Amino acid sequence: MNQVEVFEEIDAPPEAVWEVLLEFDSYPEWNPFIRSVEGVPAEGEQLRIRIELPDSRGMTFRPEVVAVEENRRLAWMGRLVVPFAFDGYHEFRLEPIDDGERTRLLQRETFRGALVPLLFDGARIERGFAAMNQGVKERAERRVGVPN
Repeated sequence: MNQVEVFEEIDAPPEAVWEVLLEFDSYPEWNPFIRSVEGVPAEGEQLRIRIELPDSRGMTFRPEVVAVEENRRLAWMGRLVVPFAFDGYHEFRLEPIDDGERTRLLQRETFRGALVPLLFDGARIERGFAAMNQGVKERAERRVGVPN
């Protein structure tokens, strides 16, 4: 098992950050890591996601949404071809801080499977997460009027 976690503190309440995360149609405008998401963010639904890791080819996969907690958590489970070959559990967690005026965003993925030792590139994934988290931060802060 391998795990990548990247945190970002955002000067916007969780509701604003949640809105940014769920506006899938706008991802191509600002998101350098997850370039597109198609589908409905509801438990049991299947999404179609296109990611582009830094300095790498893009990849499209079809994970299942496994958790949706409004303004708090969104998670999906993706697989490469067959179960237990290369499984990824991807999660966004929003934690209110400073009486809910700010948000700590966690983006985390846990990888399991026989192919993880061959395919896992933690440094590249971490850079992709950091770039996306920064994009979420900028967009959410702009939405609530935080000056740059």
